[in-house]
Amino acid sequence: MQHFSLVIHGGAGTILKEDMSPELEQAYQNGLQEALDAGYAILQNGGTAVDAIQASIFTLENNILFNAGKGSVFTKKGLQEMDAAIMDGATLEAGAVAAVRNVKNPIQLATEVMRNSNHVFLSGKGANDFAIKQGVVLAPDEYFYSQFRYDQWKAIRDSDSYSLDHTNHHLEELLKDKKFGTVGAVACDSFGNIAGATSTGGMTNKKYGRIGDSPIIGSGTYANNKTCAISCTGHGEMFIRSVAAYDVSCLMEYKGLSLQAAMEVVVHEKLMALNGEGGMIGVDAKGNTAMVFNSAGMYRAFQNSKGESAIAIYK
Repeated sequence: MQHFSLVIHGGAGTILKEDMSPELEQAYQNGLQEALDAGYAILQNGGTAVDAIQASIFTLENNILFNAGKGSVFTKKGLQEMDAAIMDGATLEAGAVAAVRNVKNPIQLATEVMRNSNHVFLSGKGANDFAIKQGVVLAPDEYFYSQFRYDQWKAIRDSDSYSLDHTNHHLEELLKDKKFGTVGAVACDSFGNIAGATSTGGMTNKKYGRIGDSPIIGSGTYANNKTCAISCTGHGEMFIRSVAAYDVSCLMEYKGLSLQAAMEVVVHEKLMALNGEGGMIGVDAKGNTAMVFNSAGMYRAFQNSKGESAIAIYK
């Protein structure tokens, strides 16, 4: 049996200690720990990387603190539109959904697409129709309502601005206060297979059915046993333009870079050249892990079978 590991993230951006109350910081740490425990228990019991990351993301989607599932932000129309993707590094099978509504756990729907649809990417009403056919758990609009997300949206809904995620209520501050709320997980299981997944509620006040990098295979999510599994969080447009997740794989496959080195090139050089802010988590088929970001913080955690683990928020 080989070394196994799990890495999760809960978003990146202008996450500063001075802006965080001790209670909120503790709540985020608890949320990350819970998600880590859920996925790691599966790996420990000989489960697959795909099942482990799905369990971790389920937990994050059910936690109102994170911009995915239950905690998803409001669009321009005052609704939630969610995106998610999952990829199996052993088979290169993948499933993704975009702009879905009332799906309690978008990652569950992405997994159904991967396993049961003959397709990779479904969107909007069609994805919702498929969710109903597959018996994916749905939830009413009220389930996705949180007061602080509503207040954020209310502060900017009459402007043309959008916000990448949370907290401050004043418009100037809101636009300065960049947080890229996404959740993600990557794992290497005891069989040496790897997988990656990402889920998000997107941007507050987003218009025109905007879709970010999270559900786009190769941009926000990618997995290949030959190289790495990656989940990204950040300013999605830049991650799409730089095909960030796949670029890490390419640097490993064609240049022979290590996971850590390849991720550092993409995050600190290629994304920075486009003013792309954010970060990513990664794992390779030897169970090595990495968490790299160029923003002030990234909610992140990892655990492996060597007995190492950590939960962190700030730089």
